[in-house]
Amino acid sequence: MDLRIAHLYPDLMNIYGDRGNVIALAQRAKWRGIEVEVRPYSVGEWADPEWPDVWFFGGGQDQGQDIVGADLAGKNGAALRKSVEGGGAIFSVCGGYQLLGHEYVPEVDPSIPGVGILDVTTRAGKRRFVGNLLVDSPDGQLVGFENHSGRTYLGPGAKALGTVIAGNGNNGEDKTEGAVQGKVIGCYLHGSCLPKNPWLADRLLAWALDRRHKDTKLDPLDDADEAAARVQASEVARTRT
Repeated sequence: MDLRIAHLYPDLMNIYGDRGNVIALAQRAKWRGIEVEVRPYSVGEWADPEWPDVWFFGGGQDQGQDIVGADLAGKNGAALRKSVEGGGAIFSVCGGYQLLGHEYVPEVDPSIPGVGILDVTTRAGKRRFVGNLLVDSPDGQLVGFENHSGRTYLGPGAKALGTVIAGNGNNGEDKTEGAVQGKVIGCYLHGSCLPKNPWLADRLLAWALDRRHKDTKLDPLDDADEAAARVQASEVARTRT
């Protein structure tokens, strides 16, 4: 059995160390005896866009989002949508999350069109949300660190990844954090997210493997260290006002 991971725009959308999400996905697969290959997909002609089982899309500055948004406006965006329609999964954080939506509207500059895979819209706010983020979801708590000025609002096609316990999440108003639509997840959980929240990593692995390997069951792993880190991060996040 093998797993194919695509890292979207690693040269432009990786300012908060979110490459750790790719490492976590790959390592948790390898611990289970699954062969893994990771390939970068950046601006320009994509070779074999039907190859990936799961895509990771990280955060970036507005300038990087301009370039990426323009690239996704063409056939690369169409290829990404086709991949999702064919069973591919996506995990996105911050800027990547925003660009999977309908548009990102900076405070001053022109709107950056998104690829429209997630039914969300983001507008820049005047105050930046920075700090620990604690989220309750139906399947378990999530911890991370948010650093964004975007205010993301969900449309009817997407559902929230979870409810904010501490921090701001999507917009600081409605207590939602992240979005889930089919096998696509967007969030503001830096940290990196997946090493701290292994249950979410395993959900993505299961979705990805199901694309070519049906009825896959993941063997359990010893996540004692990850659980301890999550408890400590949760305690720190709860002190946030």
